[in-house]
Amino acid sequence: MRTNRELLLATLAMVLIGGLYLGVVQRAGAPTASGLLGHGLGVLGFLLMLATETLYSLRKRSTSARWGRMSSWMQFHIFTGIVGPYLVLLHTAWRFQGLAGIVTLLTLIVVLSGFVGRYIYTAIPRTADGVMVEADQLQTELEALEVELRSQVSPATGLLDRLEASEERGSRAVLGRALLEWRARRHWRALLKAASVPPEEVRRIMALLGRRSTLERQVRSAQTARRLLAVWHSVHIPIGMALFAAAFVHIGAALYYATLQP
Repeated sequence: MRTNRELLLATLAMVLIGGLYLGVVQRAGAPTASGLLGHGLGVLGFLLMLATETLYSLRKRSTSARWGRMSSWMQFHIFTGIVGPYLVLLHTAWRFQGLAGIVTLLTLIVVLSGFVGRYIYTAIPRTADGVMVEADQLQTELEALEVELRSQVSPATGLLDRLEASEERGSRAVLGRALLEWRARRHWRALLKAASVPPEEVRRIMALLGRRSTLERQVRSAQTARRLLAVWHSVHIPIGMALFAAAFVHIGAALYYATLQP
């Protein structure tokens, strides 16, 4: 089961950092991008963005490595990909002229693109370790589940057909799917109780129906989501490369004019 823990942690981190930043503003005035605090925010934000760009990709390519679960690395990737740009935004002191403005704009585009990618990513079925599950694996599991379900509910009674009709309406929906699935589960329970199915079997059959509905939806969405993810990568990666190229030029210029110049 996927959670939004990384989004919650990123939000909490931004609230904490924002509170500290406002405290500094109230005591000493707004920091400048070239000041000690401004530079510190920029350096830390850039390092987090660099970690976002490299660490998850390295872990994904190291198929034989066991440096934590892929799902945990993805959560870290999302966390640093949100908090890092937020620090860079504070570093700008709300001034967006010249190359710094271009870097900020590219950062915003990359972050928004990242949210789109996360939505597509979560639509692709994965194992608990975060590894993508192929459509044929899902189909095999679905067939085994179908056999188990038919062993629990005899098709001769007609009950299975009525249950499947409710399941199909919920599983094929796109918009409002959660509501339709909730209504389908209510209907399953009512049908099973009307057929005098014992409570312990009701729970078992409900679990099987729910799992089958999820698998059927995943089989339908797996290939589409993979194609969308490939298109997203073809857009997101070049923009990310342009962002880091501009960022390195900006850092070089800042070091030259603010540090090395007499």
